[in-house]
Amino acid sequence: MKNNFVFVLCSFFIAGMLISCNSDDDSNSNNNSTIVQLETSIKSGAWRVSSFVEDGNNQTHHFTGYAFTFSENGTVSATNGTNTVSGTWTTSSSSSSGSKFILNFNASSGPFEEISEDWRIENVTSVLIDLKHVSGGDGSIDLLTFAKI
Repeated sequence: MKNNFVFVLCSFFIAGMLISCNSDDDSNSNNNSTIVQLETSIKSGAWRVSSFVEDGNNQTHHFTGYAFTFSENGTVSATNGTNTVSGTWTTSSSSSSGSKFILNFNASSGPFEEISEDWRIENVTSVLIDLKHVSGGDGSIDLLTFAKI
């Protein structure tokens, strides 16, 4: 009887470990799939900011007329015909923070500084990219959506 109990206990332990491992693998696989989809989409054509909500305030108007071009080499430029703002972009993935899209513009203030963040990738299609940033300081939430032009 004691041997059966030990066998059952060990079986539950092993099953739990296998389920735990499979969940992590699925999460990493989903993260990688999301990143591949974003990288493929973003490098194709020009994009515009269709929505930027910072702390509940719509700030989209700051990006009116800007076309964003994301290059293969990790650079990004936003041009409105007279002004060009340059920066960099990259992606990252981890099981704890999910899929990230990291934007960094060469701006020390203004709207381009505000979107220079590590954005969590919420949704990606070939024509729309939804991003979310939660502030580590006060927990405020910013939402950024790029739409293909």
